[in-house]
Amino acid sequence: MQNKLTSPIEVGILGATGMVGQRYIQLLENHPWFRITWLAASDRSAGKTYAEAAKWRLDTPCPERIAAMTIAPATPEGAPHVIFASVDTAIAREMEPAFAAAGHAVVSNSSAFRMAPDVPLVLPEVNADHLDLLEQQSWRKSSGGYIVANSNCTVMGPVLALKPLDQLFGVEQIFATSMQAVSGAGYPGVASMDILDNVVPYIATEEEKMEAEALKLLGSFHGTSVTPLNARMSASCNRVPVLDGHTVCLSVKLRTPATREQILDAWQNFRPLQGKGLPFAPEQPVYYAPEPDRPQPRLDRNRGNGMSATVGRLRPCNLLDWKFVVLSHNTVRGAAGATILNAELLHSLGKL
Repeated sequence: MQNKLTSPIEVGILGATGMVGQRYIQLLENHPWFRITWLAASDRSAGKTYAEAAKWRLDTPCPERIAAMTIAPATPEGAPHVIFASVDTAIAREMEPAFAAAGHAVVSNSSAFRMAPDVPLVLPEVNADHLDLLEQQSWRKSSGGYIVANSNCTVMGPVLALKPLDQLFGVEQIFATSMQAVSGAGYPGVASMDILDNVVPYIATEEEKMEAEALKLLGSFHGTSVTPLNARMSASCNRVPVLDGHTVCLSVKLRTPATREQILDAWQNFRPLQGKGLPFAPEQPVYYAPEPDRPQPRLDRNRGNGMSATVGRLRPCNLLDWKFVVLSHNTVRGAAGATILNAELLHSLGKL
């Protein structure tokens, strides 16, 4: 495991002025392995200092060193080897391959290539073995560069909760209803007149992403390809007036019957990254909250420094087998933190 460094690994942020870009900056400020040395954003930001180009919107101050850095053009020239990318999907479709072709390791939060057959869609506790799929990429073979993606922010919490159940009992059917925070829409996101005192029962392409990505994440890797989990899934996605934290109500049908105690033990004992020394890996990836009214976004989204999923309200389901609620922090676990953890895993495997 290559997790002892003589000097930090230089990293760049593509899309540095956006909400996820700001979260990268916040989370990486004191990271023991990575140091930000390059920032890029849109053409209108290039040449400005970060403080001039970005309106900082997080609850901790923008680091002074970052505020004084100059925004670079969003091109591979002069960029460090490791790129954390969070740009709009249409831009990512052109930009991320350009960086990969130039030999960069692109660790992406974009949806552009998540479902590409040769791009690993990775949640380290769930499918670390899928990372070997990057060896199939043409960029890897020609320049050494590659793209690795993390999933949609809504799907990560449910998949963390489903993985130990699938390992032990098999998952056959999944019914999911999400209540998604406004920060998942970026900035300025949803207009206040649309979201205050309201629930919006539609988020474009979200249901399709959730269904397809969950089954790919829970699928099996066969050396050169991933076979999605053989299960049926239906998702309904809603935007609610919560700042951070996506809540998902799940009902599942298992292939092998399981008791309540067995399911709780499965979550409690789910520690696939224990001992691997990854700084962003939570000690307890899935935490069960026994209180009858939990999880709640304000109370539980920061559990495990925002990297743990909190599960609650496990009870029998009259249609399937069991139902429960999952909460995860959508811009930490669901975005920037997930990308950073993917990069840590890549480094531990010698792929950075």
